Amino acid sequence: QVQLVESGGGLVQPGGSLRLSCAASGSIFSINAMAWYRQAPGKEREYVAATTGGGNTNVAISVKGRFTISRDNAKNTVYLQMNSLKPEDTAVYYCNAGVRTSLGGLERDYWGQGTQVTVSS
Repeated sequence: QVQLVESGGGLVQPGGSLRLSCAASGSIFSINAMAWYRQAPGKEREYVAATTGGGNTNVAISVKGRFTISRDNAKNTVYLQMNSLKPEDTAVYYCNAGVRTSLGGLERDYWGQGTQVTVSS
């Protein structure tokens, strides 16, 4: 039906930058909100940023000023630009999207498999 695939993770030094991408594919009628979450070892999953279907954005206080979320509706893709990375940003980053499929009108949440971001010197 619908698949979300994250990319762009990797190993960077403190102060470095990465851009994560999440592309949705499949039997998509429309996509509403898209968001990023992260989970570090031994910690609960944490909200990072989101963009609404109307184009508004929201970023968690912990990353505000360093991370920026954006989307390209023509490509069914959401991005997370991460600057001034810190060791505490190390986590698996997950993509989430509210999708209405061509099979019906009910909107459902879909999740990607995650991409590892490691910030270390």
